[in-house]
Amino acid sequence: MGTRFQSFLLVFLLSCLILISTASCERKGDGTIRIGLKKRKLDRSNRLASQLFLKNRGSWSPKDYFRLNDANADMVPLKNYLDAQYYGDITIGTPPQKFTVIFDTGSSNLWIPSTKCYLSVACYFHSKYKASQSSSYRKNGKPASIRYGTGAISGYFSNDDVKVGDIVVKEQEFIEATTEPGITFLLAKFDGILGLGFKEISVGNSTPVWYNMVEKGLVKDPVFSFWLNRNPQDQEGGEIVFGGVDPKHFKGEHTYVPVTHKGYWQFDMGDLQIAGKPTGYCAKGCSAIADSGTSLLTGPSTVITMINHAIGAQGIVSRECKAVVDQYGKTMLNSLLAQEDPKKVCSQIGVCAYDGTHSVSMGIQSVVDDETSGLLNQAMCSACEMAAVWMESELTQNQTQERILAYAAELCNHIPTKNQQSAVDCERVSSMPIVSFSIGGRTFDLSPQDYIFKIGDGVESQCTSGFTAMDIPPPRGPLWILGDIFMGPYHTVFDYGKARVGFAKAA
Repeated sequence: MGTRFQSFLLVFLLSCLILISTASCERKGDGTIRIGLKKRKLDRSNRLASQLFLKNRGSWSPKDYFRLNDANADMVPLKNYLDAQYYGDITIGTPPQKFTVIFDTGSSNLWIPSTKCYLSVACYFHSKYKASQSSSYRKNGKPASIRYGTGAISGYFSNDDVKVGDIVVKEQEFIEATTEPGITFLLAKFDGILGLGFKEISVGNSTPVWYNMVEKGLVKDPVFSFWLNRNPQDQEGGEIVFGGVDPKHFKGEHTYVPVTHKGYWQFDMGDLQIAGKPTGYCAKGCSAIADSGTSLLTGPSTVITMINHAIGAQGIVSRECKAVVDQYGKTMLNSLLAQEDPKKVCSQIGVCAYDGTHSVSMGIQSVVDDETSGLLNQAMCSACEMAAVWMESELTQNQTQERILAYAAELCNHIPTKNQQSAVDCERVSSMPIVSFSIGGRTFDLSPQDYIFKIGDGVESQCTSGFTAMDIPPPRGPLWILGDIFMGPYHTVFDYGKARVGFAKAA
């Protein structure tokens, strides 16, 4: 009797294991591989840590966003991974060691904590790779470091078999992280990052996991796609399909746009509208990146300020902005009415020293030009350039001069704190406007339910805007970073073979 019971129990347990594995990973008859995603529920502790990270991440310049340093220390997009909500599992080694990772289209390396990570507290709260316990491990030893705003993860490259779903990538090169920055990865719900960007931004010129899948013929087609489940009531977080798409994940046809700059999944986009009203900022074109490694949607301060005003988001009151509008507002309007380029208006009135194409004279300056004066001039110039765009936007709507000046003054109260989210009134969410993006000649709408994060219920609830400001200078900017806020409502296809990105309404 005991033997029969033990046999039954063994069969039952094996059946459970099979069911569990097929729930998180599945190979379909169409040759695709599906990876189930887990979704982290937003909570106050992670949101607080996220804001603390953003506030204290040190001196970082948007110019660093695209800069690659030497072979041992490379810059990747500065992202707040604490805001990421979607994760999946992979295994490394023989026998397999399981790790939870972010599948990140905004970077290109695979890294996980090493068992040799002794001095970073974060390593003690996550799974660590044990090279000595894997028979398929191959020593590499090449040093690696990835800089972030508050420090760097560093370690060395190793080679081992990496299993994604039931795809096994033999002798994949990856980074064993021996040090990790403080709060960013200490509170993270994931162990590491699996980058799905292009090799051009890979640290140490390492071949990404996705490249090896394609080059070794492990997937049917050189395409992967994301379906992110935005329903907070569902346990299922979503799914990544390697090798194709799942028709059940989207409605209608995808709109495809070509990748314009390999490295990130970067493409051109048109103007942005707020409640059907064009902002004008991207009328002549902007760039955007589809980035699964963040839940936020980041854009130029000028437009984020306009969104903040429309949704009632709190911002910082800019005295420089108010001074520009009060002192130069009418002169700026007259220049715009004369069809002057908004980018040149501020240099023509002497507030800026650069008109977007060449340096211009600021007149006679004091021999002693201290740093404070320089910073003030820069702040005045930035405020003027933003106000010029706002005014031009209102002029296209045939508003009166008085209304335009009043609108610009109002916007001065809603300028966002750089790289931080803004609080909004939860009771106003239902009345907030639709924000629309123009991509590939098609309009993609985001409802307030898409772009507002809500934590808690009732009187204890807190709401924040998912829009954050970051100004990427030319020639790479202006730039939008479209995270899960955009990729949730819109099923996203990353077509490596044809170097294009596609979007369709998510099912």
